[in-house]
Amino acid sequence: MGMSTNDHTLRVYDSIIGLLSSEDNPTPLVRLHKVVPFSHTQVFAKLEWYNPFGAVKDRVAANMIRDAEDRGVLEAGKKLVEATSGNTGLGLAMVGNAKGYALRTPLSLAIPLEKRTVLRFFGADLVELDDSLCPAPGAPEGAIALAMETADTQPDFVLLNQYENEANPDSHYRTTGPEIWKQTQGTVTHFVAGLGTCGTITGTGKFLKEQRDAVQVLGVHPEDGHDIPGVRSLRQLSQTKLFRPEQYDGTTEVTNREAFDLCLRLNREESIIAGPSSGMALAGALKMVPDEPGNVVVVVFPDNVFKYASSFQRHFPYICPGDKKDGDDSGPSQADIFLGEMMENLKNPHDSVRVKELNEQLGSTEKPLVIDVRPPDFYEKNRIPGSINIPEDDLAKRASELPSDRDAAIVMVCGIGKFSKSTVLYLKSMGYRNARSMKGGINEWVRKGFATESS
Repeated sequence: MGMSTNDHTLRVYDSIIGLLSSEDNPTPLVRLHKVVPFSHTQVFAKLEWYNPFGAVKDRVAANMIRDAEDRGVLEAGKKLVEATSGNTGLGLAMVGNAKGYALRTPLSLAIPLEKRTVLRFFGADLVELDDSLCPAPGAPEGAIALAMETADTQPDFVLLNQYENEANPDSHYRTTGPEIWKQTQGTVTHFVAGLGTCGTITGTGKFLKEQRDAVQVLGVHPEDGHDIPGVRSLRQLSQTKLFRPEQYDGTTEVTNREAFDLCLRLNREESIIAGPSSGMALAGALKMVPDEPGNVVVVVFPDNVFKYASSFQRHFPYICPGDKKDGDDSGPSQADIFLGEMMENLKNPHDSVRVKELNEQLGSTEKPLVIDVRPPDFYEKNRIPGSINIPEDDLAKRASELPSDRDAAIVMVCGIGKFSKSTVLYLKSMGYRNARSMKGGINEWVRKGFATESS
């Protein structure tokens, strides 16, 4: 063709990097009709999977790499290391492929298998950990701690750190904000985004407020113990330095059920292939925005549905039966559904304990027995003083080490509060009436600043 420049009109590019979103090449805005209850307020979804690598985080990945190059921190021969809940890693891997930077990414085993598989397919070096769904700064064996250690001890690795890097919100100040202002012709009245690293809401909100201070900037976060990758509960939000609530006009909480149900409706009623964080953001918008003439609402839809099949198996067992034997058309077994419900029910205050409450109990005369169910190498590095180690896989064969008194107070502890719940179920099946799981695991214990010991 003889062309050597990017042309957004013709959609012709020198390389895939030219397809990155900007004011001249925005991701689409699509008006919602069937899932919104409004008569006057107009609601538009900003479809971020139209970024070249499939998610809103492409903007962040490209801008953090550009910024690091401009500062001379990132140059030929260097490698990237970044803790991620998936999408930032995908963006960094692909921008890195285009520019010659390999990526290592420590991440949680709770990240959907689809994302972890695609990260490997993109060429990323994955280090999978018993970490929380959204990485927690300060966790002793967490993804962020490992990324920092890698960058500190191996000079060929560069940590961009999306949780603190001002190039994260700057990417949205440069692109997302100007796009929305131009696409709505300056009529936007409300901007709504889910809260994760908070780069989207902080950067976009800053730009829109500079254009017209009356624009409402609204954030949506999930409930504690959520199952939505890429976003953070109110408790988790204290862990990102880019969460700046004083700059927002409001925030609200959305439950797992609300987010996943609205995600399903978006796909079936609007034919928009939105993922669960999109359902969460829209559910929050519908809670916070009034139905008034002149309201123009833009909600960020971070990525599409295709990365979350394994999540849908958990939340919609009636339509996602999972693996079945040949000739078995019965769908998920009642036992599997019942087990899942029991695990969810263990979040109740009778079968779980918060770290602050456990710390107080350990200082009393009737302190509970704390059993750490992590592998021995994790236990030896960092543990609650006085706890004993019986790894989850060894619990059945070491049952003789448990108290003979079935009324004994026992607290099970793991890295993130997920795997300890299954051990509580096992103990209760053995007749232990006062077995509980510690919420948030050792990661939350450390984050709260409580004492630990090591071997």
